[in-house]
Amino acid sequence: MNRLTYIGIFLATVFILTAIFAPLISPYDPVRRFEVTNAAGVTKDLKNEPPSSKHWFGTDSLGRDVFSRIVHGARVSLFVGITVVTISGIIGMIIGAIAGFYGGWWDKFLAGYVFNVFLAFPGLLLAIAIVAFLSATNPSPGDRIRHLIIAMCITGWVGYARVMRGQVLKIREYDFVQAARALGASNLRQLFIHIMPNAIQPLIVQASLAMAGAVLAEASLSFLGLGIPPPNPSWGTMIDSARGIDTMTNALHNLLFPGIALALTVLAFNFIGDGLREYLDPKQRKR
Repeated sequence: MNRLTYIGIFLATVFILTAIFAPLISPYDPVRRFEVTNAAGVTKDLKNEPPSSKHWFGTDSLGRDVFSRIVHGARVSLFVGITVVTISGIIGMIIGAIAGFYGGWWDKFLAGYVFNVFLAFPGLLLAIAIVAFLSATNPSPGDRIRHLIIAMCITGWVGYARVMRGQVLKIREYDFVQAARALGASNLRQLFIHIMPNAIQPLIVQASLAMAGAVLAEASLSFLGLGIPPPNPSWGTMIDSARGIDTMTNALHNLLFPGIALALTVLAFNFIGDGLREYLDPKQRKR
């Protein structure tokens, strides 16, 4: 693996540990508003303060500590990303394996119709429509993350299914699978014992790359107001609340720091995915 892969592993580890230990790392409550009293005795929020020794990343437009909000926002982004990758990966593996192994009508229906129907819609637009529909039918703010996860799983499983189908179509013709079939192994045993374990490598690469996409999609949906409701911190909502001419000219740190955190997370998982693809595919290994 190249150096970028190790950099990605390091950055991903830092963000994962930050999300796990957010209450210990965060110096302040992420929703706490800081106030200051002027000479006239008037108390007001400590808004848009630049980075300082007390507030490392400054304060936002409501007087909240930006660093604390970024630390806690990592929990939301990584939780959604890991959950979506896990659920959509399992669904895609099973459906793709069924399509590739049984072939015939199953393959024609799943690969010829179902896959193409989902691929016909842009993933983000379909996720927006699903989240909007779920939010309209169940407007409780506490269910926003669940709506996000459901929408992203519905739009994300197809990639895993296509990869698994291709692998199963190839591996089912290998000699050891033919031997197992000749010895009387059941279809389920052939599929889950002999084929799927040998088809998993490309899916690992797919999952690492999809993790970056899931984090970015969560931030995009939160930016559009479809994510975790305020005042809870999320990188997407932080970027959304920081947009505007006033922020760009007077409080750029409100936009800069959550944007950097999001960019580094996406880069980290992309670096890991590229490194795994190079490592697991002998044709791409450097000699």
